[in-house]
Amino acid sequence: MMSHSAEITITLTKDSAKGRYVAAVAGIDEPAELTFSIVSDHMIIADHTGVPDSMRGMGVGKALVERLVADARENSIKIVPLCPYVNAQRQKHPEWSDVFQG
Repeated sequence: MMSHSAEITITLTKDSAKGRYVAAVAGIDEPAELTFSIVSDHMIIADHTGVPDSMRGMGVGKALVERLVADARENSIKIVPLCPYVNAQRQKHPEWSDVFQG
């Protein structure tokens, strides 16, 4: 298992209905992503997290969820964790319960 900590760059793009966090790691062409649907100004549904095999074990998926949680807190948004990965992370981090619905 590789023990180097990768520099993860996360960018957010969104329109009125959908949003997407994209995580890039230097030296890896394929990005990771976390997508969500915008229900209202105060609610989103996290629907998919995808991390390529080339990034496995680097903490990229968790970094995407951490950014999602931080942004949700900052903007008073509740997250519906439809994505199984996001839901699993929610269960591991009870300190995030303030931003999750259900």
